[in-house]
Amino acid sequence: IGLIYTPVMIKLLGQSEYGLYNTVSSTISMLSLLSLGFNSGYIRYYARYKVKKDQEAIWRLNGLFLLIFSIISIIALMAGLYLSGHLSIIFDAGLTGREYEIARVLMILSTISLAISFINSVFNSIISAHEKFIFQKIISMLTTVVSPLITLPLLLLGYRSIALVLISLILTSVGTIINAYYIFSKLQQKFYLKKVEGKLFVELFSYTAFIAVNMLIDQINWNIDKLLLGRFRGTAEVAIYSVGFSIYSYYQSFSVSVSGVFTPRIHQIINLTDKGSKEQKNRLTEIFVKVGRIQYLVLGLVATGFALFGYFFITRIWAGKEYNISYYVAVMLMIPATIPLIQNLGIEIQRAENQHQFRSIIYSLMAIINLGLSIILCQIYGALGSAIGTAISLVVANGIIMNIYYQKKCNIDIIVFWKNIIKMSVGFIIPVVFGVILNIVIPTNGIVVFLIKIIMYCAIYLSSMWLIAMNEYEKDLIKSILGKIVRIIR
Repeated sequence: IGLIYTPVMIKLLGQSEYGLYNTVSSTISMLSLLSLGFNSGYIRYYARYKVKKDQEAIWRLNGLFLLIFSIISIIALMAGLYLSGHLSIIFDAGLTGREYEIARVLMILSTISLAISFINSVFNSIISAHEKFIFQKIISMLTTVVSPLITLPLLLLGYRSIALVLISLILTSVGTIINAYYIFSKLQQKFYLKKVEGKLFVELFSYTAFIAVNMLIDQINWNIDKLLLGRFRGTAEVAIYSVGFSIYSYYQSFSVSVSGVFTPRIHQIINLTDKGSKEQKNRLTEIFVKVGRIQYLVLGLVATGFALFGYFFITRIWAGKEYNISYYVAVMLMIPATIPLIQNLGIEIQRAENQHQFRSIIYSLMAIINLGLSIILCQIYGALGSAIGTAISLVVANGIIMNIYYQKKCNIDIIVFWKNIIKMSVGFIIPVVFGVILNIVIPTNGIVVFLIKIIMYCAIYLSSMWLIAMNEYEKDLIKSILGKIVRIIR
């Protein structure tokens, strides 16, 4: 939906307002840091109380989280409203008078939406802890589908970016109400506010403090680029970067959708096995490798396919010729990010083991380097310069330092993991060589040719991975999916 909807939105808003919309969105995303990582702590403590079968403790935990996020919601609302009245902090003098007025309305509506989403994050954490992923993903998918169906007619009528944010606010509110109803009526959960333990809050805060630092680093790595470009190069350059970043965000979602459902299981393994034991190491390594391999199969197809055919897609189909640099931005973000994306289950393993402090420290150092590089490079090379700064930090922090840490401190056999990935990588040789030759022999001069080339590449990729890279477990997964499709067709 994003692939179809985004180019329409770009054309209807225009490059300047699309850049303005993304700059405001990035600013609001920075305010999400106010959650201080508390939502990451819920599943950890839920798993602990579930093992003990202490239902009352779970309800006290629910009450504590609702109280914490209600306070955070109020603080976010106040901070966002303050920023909406002092937009020069964000944009300096880079906007016209009308753009300032639009930005102010966007900030106010986005702030209210963020405040509601903080409350909703409590409900989402509870639903995830109960492993009700089908319900959770259905609500998410419905929101994704309904949003453009409502906003597109409004854009065509001329309501522009304000309509986008207003509909987002309404859908966030509706989603929160649905989640609340599900928790009370289906999961039979309660929120004990009178018996909240101060000791639990202190323990929770000490656990989530470094997660909060981690969130800050992620915001710097993934959102500061837009803010810097908006300040130094203007909204048009933000729009160019945002198109490339949108491709990366779709790429990232393939990884998160796979690993996200394993979070409760990781905490169960940690709680049910002896810390540092061989049994625990074997179970953690097994699930780390299994999930990483599946992610690599999917991301490998997307990354290599986009690198080979993405330029035509962005310039001729999706965004337009003026966004040609967006292709290079996307590739610059996607390739180095592949390492952390096939290892993102390791983040939950660190948190479950309470070993996430080191990651926060390393990422803090890399964020400083990224910030410094991006400030310099974005003024010289624009959007591409910002992407280069982020790429360098990703390679050093995730590709080298964190892998050493996984091996030494997180009870994961990272050597076994990389042996699997390197062996799988042999399967990429045939499809990549085929794709390069295909581009040389058959120029892409139309959408039909473009689609035929993609179908051919996917067929070669899947054949090569099936024969060279996949193990029996992965082949059985493919057979299972194909079997379901055949039964549906019949």
